[in-house]
Amino acid sequence: MPERIVLATNNPKKLAELRRIVAACGLAVEVSGLRDFPAYPEPEETERTFEGNAFLKATAAARETGLVAVADDSGLAVDELNGMPGVRSARWAGPACDDEDNNALLLAQLDGVPPSRRGARFVCALAMVSPDGERRVWHGSMPGHIAEAPAGVNGFGYDPLFVPAGLSVSSAELTAEEKDSISHRGIAVRAFVDYLRGLS
Repeated sequence: MPERIVLATNNPKKLAELRRIVAACGLAVEVSGLRDFPAYPEPEETERTFEGNAFLKATAAARETGLVAVADDSGLAVDELNGMPGVRSARWAGPACDDEDNNALLLAQLDGVPPSRRGARFVCALAMVSPDGERRVWHGSMPGHIAEAPAGVNGFGYDPLFVPAGLSVSSAELTAEEKDSISHRGIAVRAFVDYLRGLS
């Protein structure tokens, strides 16, 4: 089992999330982010699938750092929008947009759509690439629906609008631990952790 892995992200919230889930699983692995290494040109996310984009990022990180690298590509798939924003979730409102812009655009696109047609799911592909070329991927999904107004201050991205199935509060109203236990990334990361355990 590797003593140290790198998560191919500059997003401190994603890094904190992965570290939290790995620690909760009791795994003694150091998780670094890209900010812990000299900067390198990160690949454009040009693939049409979450898995494809995750492998682009993990491959580059393994090559540049010499460590086992993992990368996730995650997003929101809304039924009424035929699975969009999908791989464009982070830049749905444009290349320079932020979370508030994305949420505002999504609400505008679903304006007047009744609750019965606001189904959605968060999806995640977590790719691992080792320096010797091993490649693996794990998937996670969290079903739910899109609320008519944002609520909550936790999490990031579309969390204030997303109500997980079986709950009456948004992802942004959950504690970090509550979200990790059901989230798309939590599911994928725990499968990755099970794989690492099998190496020891």
